[in-house]
Amino acid sequence: MTTEQTYCGYVAIVGRPNVGKSTLLNHILGQKLCITSRKPQTTRHTLLGIKTKDNIQVIFVDTPGIHTNQERAINRVMNRSAASVIADVDLVIFVVDRFEWSEADEYVAKYLSNNQVPVIVAVNKVDMIEDKDALLPHLKFLASKVNAAEFIPLSALRKTNLDELEAKIQTYIPQKMHLYPEDQITDRSERFLAAEIVREKITRQLGAEVPYQVTVEIEQFRVEGKMTYIDALILVERDGQKKIIIGTKGERIKKIGEQARADIESLLDSKVMLRTWVKIRSGWSDDERALRSLGYMDE
Repeated sequence: MTTEQTYCGYVAIVGRPNVGKSTLLNHILGQKLCITSRKPQTTRHTLLGIKTKDNIQVIFVDTPGIHTNQERAINRVMNRSAASVIADVDLVIFVVDRFEWSEADEYVAKYLSNNQVPVIVAVNKVDMIEDKDALLPHLKFLASKVNAAEFIPLSALRKTNLDELEAKIQTYIPQKMHLYPEDQITDRSERFLAAEIVREKITRQLGAEVPYQVTVEIEQFRVEGKMTYIDALILVERDGQKKIIIGTKGERIKKIGEQARADIESLLDSKVMLRTWVKIRSGWSDDERALRSLGYMDE
């Protein structure tokens, strides 16, 4: 009796902030796992998204955007986190945004050139390109910048060419036993995902006012019968940021809570009682000890 060969491998999704890495992973998984917004620095933690189909298990690593600016401790930690992942994977998906090529993209390309790992360049948001004839010269330009095995134009949001990307990814996955049960989609706890959802709603609500010095700590996560009780502490660095998040007569924090609760209920498939507080902890984003206690340095 022969058992079917199984394949399993790690794929890192890298790029500068805000090119659509998390949106791409969510659509590949067919489920919202990573938080997204139009703001850079939305993703701060390395997160695994696991997709098992038939005998192939692909473990995607969604990394924080790689920053050229490393002035604050949080940016240095995020860069270290992204860089350490690249050395240990079977394949890298380098996501770039249409015709844009910035100093930050150049920085990521240099990171990748120091490693032997094969690279696929995913040219994202091509649905927004009006002149499709301009794409071929741009792909040639990218080939001069990145030593990549493949260049795939796609739209993560519209799911254009995702099948082609996934088919190419599978050719790089080594023969190996599966590391996770086939129904598991992430290595992160529900508690972690709940904190990320609250942070996403803050980021989306605040628009241009968004204080990047915001993080969320879950102080209580308790399941009783069909109800999950969650207490979320929103940490900011200054009193002005606290006022912005609370909003006039508490309207903004109420809206953040309502939107987060709806998404968490969908994630947990359970009724949720969510309570939120805002507290000032000055300097947390530039203090490595504080970052460690908040779970930013556990990767």
